[in-house]
Amino acid sequence: MARLGNIFSILFLTSALAAIVATGWLVREIKAPGPLGAEKLVYVRPGSSLQEITAKLLEAEAIRNGTVFLIAARWRSGEGYFRAGEYNFPAGISISDVIALLQSGQTWQRKITIPEGLMIVEITALLQNEAALDGSIDASPPEGSLLPETYNFSYGDTRQSIIERMKKSMQKELDARWEKRAAGLPLKTPQEAVVLASVVEKETGLAAERPRIAGVFINRLNQGIPLQSDPTVIYALTLGRERLNRALTHQDLKMPSAYNTYSVAGLPPAPIANPGKASLAAVMNPEKNGYIYFVADGSGGHVFARTLKEHNNNVARWRKVRKNPK
Repeated sequence: MARLGNIFSILFLTSALAAIVATGWLVREIKAPGPLGAEKLVYVRPGSSLQEITAKLLEAEAIRNGTVFLIAARWRSGEGYFRAGEYNFPAGISISDVIALLQSGQTWQRKITIPEGLMIVEITALLQNEAALDGSIDASPPEGSLLPETYNFSYGDTRQSIIERMKKSMQKELDARWEKRAAGLPLKTPQEAVVLASVVEKETGLAAERPRIAGVFINRLNQGIPLQSDPTVIYALTLGRERLNRALTHQDLKMPSAYNTYSVAGLPPAPIANPGKASLAAVMNPEKNGYIYFVADGSGGHVFARTLKEHNNNVARWRKVRKNPK
């Protein structure tokens, strides 16, 4: 019996030692650098099983041993505890750090930039062409209702969710600017401010000019002079469905339309684009000046005039520049 007891003791000790060795090896495998040679984005679909996640990681070469990962995952987190999303795995990431990252929910943040002054049709096209976004846009939002800027998003976010964020951003920006607007502006509502800001946005790409051009338009509104803005005529011709891609003609300027600010005094009935923060700020707090006219200077900016005579001289110089470009 004593001999049999010794055999059982030896077997027990051997098994215990083997377990200790196996555990030590498993811990080393879990903490050891993985096979990934360079950082890689991996998308974990919502509802993925642990086996599906393991297969995805093996396919991406983020891990080398699926069995070890399964054991570690069940030990560290339990079945189904990982969060869905797109993750950026750095080169050499260990199984331990893979598990920690999947538990954290710290998904990779992508970015989409919406330039200032785009029309709704152009913004929706940008969103439709972003392959990392999902779903369709419920309905075309009103022109001028979206704030152009850079938005972060995660893989699989919906296009409609970006639209909703842009709407909220525009409303927040508009409310803040309207609250701090200059006194005495000929703008009755925040929407009228958006309309004028959209015209300013399309008139110049130079941020420094926007307050001055806004000041010119404010002067014209105060004096009952038509804005005479070419971008409003372009919108009258296209109704925001496309870019015109040609120069305006004298006949275009006579086109009967509520958007044609050559023939109709006051503001257009609605925005002609989606203005950015700088144009909204310029309209709410325009430069105080005596300018009534402006024309391109040939270098990307404009020259301004207080009288029609000054303006005609500036126009003559602009025509010379256009006729004989350097």
